[in-house]
Amino acid sequence: MLNIIFMAVQFFFTIIIGIYFLGQLKGQRSDKEGINEDSKHVMERLNAMRKISLTEPLTEQTRPVSLSEIIGQREGVEALKVALCGKNPQHILIYGPPGVGKTAASRVVMEYAKQSEGTPFKKDSKFIEVDATIMQFDERSIADPLIGSVHDPIYQGAGAYGAAGVPQPKEGAVSKAHGGILFIDEIGELQPTQMNRLLKVLEDRKVKFESAYYSSTNKNIPRHIHDVFKNGIPADFRLIGATTRSPEEIPPAIRSRCTEIFFNALKKEDILKIIDNTVVKLGIELDDECRDFICRYCSNGRDTVMMLQTLASKLELEKRTKALKKDIEWVVDSGRYNQIYEYHINDGYSIGRVNGLAVTGSGNGIVIPIEVYSEKCEKRHEGTVKCGGITENETIERGQQTFSRTSTARTSVENVMTALKAVCGIDTENYNIHINIPGGMPVDGPSAGIAIFVCCYSAILGRMISNKIAFTGEISIKGDVLPVGGVDAKIEAAKNAGADTVIIPKSNYSEKFLNKKINVIAVNNISEILDWIYNREENKSAYEYSASQHDLASAKKE
Repeated sequence: MLNIIFMAVQFFFTIIIGIYFLGQLKGQRSDKEGINEDSKHVMERLNAMRKISLTEPLTEQTRPVSLSEIIGQREGVEALKVALCGKNPQHILIYGPPGVGKTAASRVVMEYAKQSEGTPFKKDSKFIEVDATIMQFDERSIADPLIGSVHDPIYQGAGAYGAAGVPQPKEGAVSKAHGGILFIDEIGELQPTQMNRLLKVLEDRKVKFESAYYSSTNKNIPRHIHDVFKNGIPADFRLIGATTRSPEEIPPAIRSRCTEIFFNALKKEDILKIIDNTVVKLGIELDDECRDFICRYCSNGRDTVMMLQTLASKLELEKRTKALKKDIEWVVDSGRYNQIYEYHINDGYSIGRVNGLAVTGSGNGIVIPIEVYSEKCEKRHEGTVKCGGITENETIERGQQTFSRTSTARTSVENVMTALKAVCGIDTENYNIHINIPGGMPVDGPSAGIAIFVCCYSAILGRMISNKIAFTGEISIKGDVLPVGGVDAKIEAAKNAGADTVIIPKSNYSEKFLNKKINVIAVNNISEILDWIYNREENKSAYEYSASQHDLASAKKE
């Protein structure tokens, strides 16, 4: 009797279990059918989308495809070829203003490198391009599109691997670039942690992963994942980092591993070449007046191409191919383009006014007019010094420390006052001196030192200076002229503005300046500057004449 009851109970539970598994099987079939049906609809939509294509964007049509189309960067492109082509391509950092061809040149030279003899690059080597400003990074390593990350099973979306407790390594851009080039635009914007991980990858040439969910003895983990955790994912590539920052702002650790290349700001003739190349590709016509008008508003290739693309679209809508000046004016107004400031040096002589030279954050040289007014104060040793247009204080960041100090521009003014007294015997405390650098933006940096000195000397003693001279160099309290940066760009800016002479520190002189088509004078101290300006025989008659004219004008005024 007990056996019968036991068998009945066993039979009952067998039926229940059978019904349960039957339901599970039907559910799986139902889920699979639902997934298949959903997949079918998605594939139909994807195929329909793939049948739709627009015309090639104008940006693609106008993109440089050969070395000859990279305008204004002959030396930079040559340096890229040297660094990338051959048996041992190097990691590279490219400095330069935005829109001057850093990315385009890298792409083109990469294709050139594939053809070079002995190159390790293959025909199918990839050029992976990423932007550091949008590389989302998670400190917990949940996501890192640059280096790669591990998708642990507890995270949403782990799928079948998650249910089995299997961690999934996800490769990043460094692995996708294996065997080719990884181009990181604005590399200076990478977070410190990302930069350190990138340096580790450059050393190891592979990416190593870790996870608390990984066990080398877990037989449920697929073989390829065991291999990844044991050996890592290959990441042997060459890095090209582009930045608009200055070299001092890039971590020394990454700079020490890279060849540094500098791209120039574009000149007017470069912009004109870009215009000519682009209008051919766009199939439109421009006269010289239109070309010159565009140059007033565009200082780089990107802005130039964008303006011409807008112009081409306008002409196409109006069924025309030739642009008029009013068409360019409409593009400028609609795009809110700002006119480029151009400083032009006038002929003649001035008292208390000179041309200083500086470099912008993008590496462009600029001419900065400096003006000084001086008058003797009524009481001895009660003179004042006022400054306008310079940065008075600056904040410096060094690692984890931040501190403030008097700006280098303000320090230059103080050095000038001391040098005037110590070297020239001028007691500046007996004068009210007002130094001004017009332009709206405060100027910082020590390189205006000798320009401020000469300007103050001229204003205090009433001695004229040729408007055709430009100055750059730091000054010490003993009157020594110290080296500064960006001299090439400054000389170019002075020449373009109409100067015929540039006075620079002796330490910055190079024989290549002989080809600049402008007189470059190198000096060691302020005595040499004053001697060159006032005591050279070829200058004497002009300065004496200008001084007599000034005295005559002053007498008439009185």
